[in-house]
Amino acid sequence: MTSACHQAGLKLVIWKPRAGRRSLGGWRSPPLRAASSRGRLRAARSGDQKGSESLDSSHAKVAEPARAAMGLSPCPAGARCLGLLCSPRPRPLQNLLLLLGTLLSCGLGGSAQGPGEWTPWGSWTLCSSSCGRGVSVRSRRCIRFPGEEPCSGDSHEYRVCQLPDCSPGAVPFRDLQCALYNGRPVLGTQETYQWVPFHGAPNQCDLNCLADGQAFYHSFGRVLDGTPCSPGAQGLCVAGRCLSAGCDGVLGSGALEDRCGRCGGTNDTCLFVQRVFRDAGAFAGYWNVTLIPVGARHIRVVQRSRNHLALMGGDGRYVLNGNWAVSPPGTYEAAGTQVVYTRAAGLEETLQAAGPTTRDLLLQAQAQVLGWALRQPQPREVEPLPAQSLEASAARSPTRAPEPCPPCPDTRGRAHRLLHYCGSDFVFQARVLGSHRQAQEIRYEVRILLIYKNRSPLRTREYVWAAGPCPCPPLAPHREYLLAVRRLVSPDGTQDRLLLPHAGYARPWSPAEDSRARLVARRCPV
Repeated sequence: MTSACHQAGLKLVIWKPRAGRRSLGGWRSPPLRAASSRGRLRAARSGDQKGSESLDSSHAKVAEPARAAMGLSPCPAGARCLGLLCSPRPRPLQNLLLLLGTLLSCGLGGSAQGPGEWTPWGSWTLCSSSCGRGVSVRSRRCIRFPGEEPCSGDSHEYRVCQLPDCSPGAVPFRDLQCALYNGRPVLGTQETYQWVPFHGAPNQCDLNCLADGQAFYHSFGRVLDGTPCSPGAQGLCVAGRCLSAGCDGVLGSGALEDRCGRCGGTNDTCLFVQRVFRDAGAFAGYWNVTLIPVGARHIRVVQRSRNHLALMGGDGRYVLNGNWAVSPPGTYEAAGTQVVYTRAAGLEETLQAAGPTTRDLLLQAQAQVLGWALRQPQPREVEPLPAQSLEASAARSPTRAPEPCPPCPDTRGRAHRLLHYCGSDFVFQARVLGSHRQAQEIRYEVRILLIYKNRSPLRTREYVWAAGPCPCPPLAPHREYLLAVRRLVSPDGTQDRLLLPHAGYARPWSPAEDSRARLVARRCPV
């Protein structure tokens, strides 16, 4: 006999971590565009890039009340207010020393060539929001001689900052900015309105506010940096543009994680592993396929056969399809990641996990002998007749008193135990849940508690059949037994039963009987 894995096969694809370093890649945002003067933050950048950020008077009047309304303290001494951000003022002495060093390195009187030099990045500002997501900014200046080209790169860099979530009753950031204009005359008239955000305008990073109770909206310029582009969106507005953060946290960087989980990487810090498992042997059981190591990512396993995939955690416990049971399709938590298990209508199964895994996982194949599916409790072959049919049958035929059952033969002894244990297909501890008489047979419904021996899979609940009206030995309901049974499959394959032979091995379970069974298992011939 051959395994079903031999015909179809099992394919595994993972990205396995290799020993080495992990680092984050860095990207910078695109250059900022200059803003207009109507309540907007503007970055004044002259041709020689000596300018620095400034706020026009109307925006400065809005920024400080906005910081106060958001619960932010005023900017400390020695810093200036940049929207809701506090930026340190330039340090002339530091820039002068940098300029002198540049002069000495280039040589006085030499011709200036090439681009200028950037000053070191300044420190990151405080988060623009008092709760939830916001932005933080840092800046640098370009030092260059007359005739030199401008510095390449950006003078500002924005990153996402994450604070504790806002309380359910907190006013959204955009609502707060619109509310700052409540009761203030606009449009050159003395009319005042109550303003609420309007999200139907073309530019979602403009402060578009709808007059409450009116049919028009007004744009008050750009929203403050760190405002969400739209409700529920991940992008944030920066200098009038909606930007998304890369994996490095920098807005507009476009940095992505590679297959190894490295930000901005090139898939060179891990190994791509692809294996095909074709042979699970000739016997039913659990066969090891591969060990999925710690740190594995992008795991995908596909198998097309009568077998089933099984996954075991590092603690020896099965995540799915363990102990001869078939788990339902769904999402399972394992090794710090979510494993998605799917089973199609045919014979295809898949396992997928994004990773990274925090512990080792053992992938197995729950292999079956070809043609033997996992056992299911057998349905009743003879349905009970309706009550009217039973009464009519009883009226037609005279009742007979059941003949007494003869005593069962003595089945005690080590030789009897050895004979039945080694010659049976299954040995297990079971609890009898009930019995049902069918013609000249008795069917016991049992719950499997412990398996000592099995040549094919068993379910948690099974039917055990005993031939004849007087089975020996009889099994009492709600008691536990140690049973040795055989598998009986009809020639046409329509019946698949567990048969308890007459005068077979059925002993009340006890710790002593458990020890005897384990001792006999060592003496069975291979």
